[in-house]
Amino acid sequence: MKAVGIIAEYNPYHSGHNWHLKEARRLSGRNFSVAVMSGNFVQRGEPAIFDKWARAKMAVNSGVDLVLELPVVFAVRSAEYFAAGGIRLLNSLGIVSHVCFGAEHADINILSNLAAALNNTQVINNLRQHLALGYSYAAAWGLALEETLDIPREVVSSPNNILAIEYLRAITKYAPTLTPISIARRQAGYHDPLITGALASATAIRKAIHDMNNAAWTAVPPESARVIRAIMEQGQQPINLSHYEQIILAIIRQSPVNTLAVLPDISEGLENKLKTAALASGNIEELLTTLKVKRYSRTRLQRIIIQSLLGITKLTTQQFDITGPLYIRVLAFNNNGREMLRRISLTASLPIITKTTHYLNSNKRDYHPLSQLETMLAIDTAATDIYALGQANPAFKRGGTDFRRPALFLSDR
Repeated sequence: MKAVGIIAEYNPYHSGHNWHLKEARRLSGRNFSVAVMSGNFVQRGEPAIFDKWARAKMAVNSGVDLVLELPVVFAVRSAEYFAAGGIRLLNSLGIVSHVCFGAEHADINILSNLAAALNNTQVINNLRQHLALGYSYAAAWGLALEETLDIPREVVSSPNNILAIEYLRAITKYAPTLTPISIARRQAGYHDPLITGALASATAIRKAIHDMNNAAWTAVPPESARVIRAIMEQGQQPINLSHYEQIILAIIRQSPVNTLAVLPDISEGLENKLKTAALASGNIEELLTTLKVKRYSRTRLQRIIIQSLLGITKLTTQQFDITGPLYIRVLAFNNNGREMLRRISLTASLPIITKTTHYLNSNKRDYHPLSQLETMLAIDTAATDIYALGQANPAFKRGGTDFRRPALFLSDR
């Protein structure tokens, strides 16, 4: 049994993801699919619009066979570490032969050359020079590649191209037996704010859902629409970063500067500006506007804020960047997924978690020394508890959901 792997956020699962899944199966020749998905917080430094189980359910109901959770210590990181975490997790299963990802420039040879260029000494030196001049990482990288190798900077200006390049780097380093497949994105631009057809950007879809705009239903599969409507009818609301602004401002205001300095994406004294900005800001938007500098993208600033919310430190990420993911956390699966799990139980290099309490409970999390696996899982479960606080309805604010909720089996027969 061999499967095609996908690394995604499904925030939410939309029609573009459906097309990507079909292309992944067609191009790989595999009938089985597995997706590694961010949990309740995503790579752009935001809470997911709906919780991880709802989004995994959308994906499985739409045809993904098995959805696994990417531990949050990789999910809320820069593209390099996000990609490495996802690739290492897919490789640990022992059944994935191909990894399929989308990019604006889908030529795998060009992307591979770009990935190799990151090890070019002259490119790296030029990159550092542009960073010193105050350019953001993406802008500095584009300039360095253009000046050194005559590669148009626009090739690395897209978040999806950057991720594609990082997937290729991670495959070379951690999983050289995996075959990469790059497909050209057909949907709207990454940040396009408007829904103009069935293939809209996730940004536009999230905005439409928050605004109760019926245009959202034209851009998601019926299976996703049913899940979203059911969630909202139960009294849950779509989530965004502003739902946590008071908690975030409180954490930053009461944190010593040396505590802020150990957040993974903090560098060059930004902790001082972060502290000052939190004292002067009344909401998240003011905080981000005050913090915005040429060298730090909004996404990176948002990641810093989320890292402070979740208590993730440089020491923690440095440890887990060495180990990689330490478990296979199952969120949802169908009948094919059940067959895959049986096979994975024989081939995997990591333990499979379908019920969290088999590996960690709330008492041990809070009162006992933890192994590395337990520490990673403790951070994931705490992130879920914090995520719940974004809901307005007190019934959905309660913590401990990870300890009560097992993986979802969604029969498709």
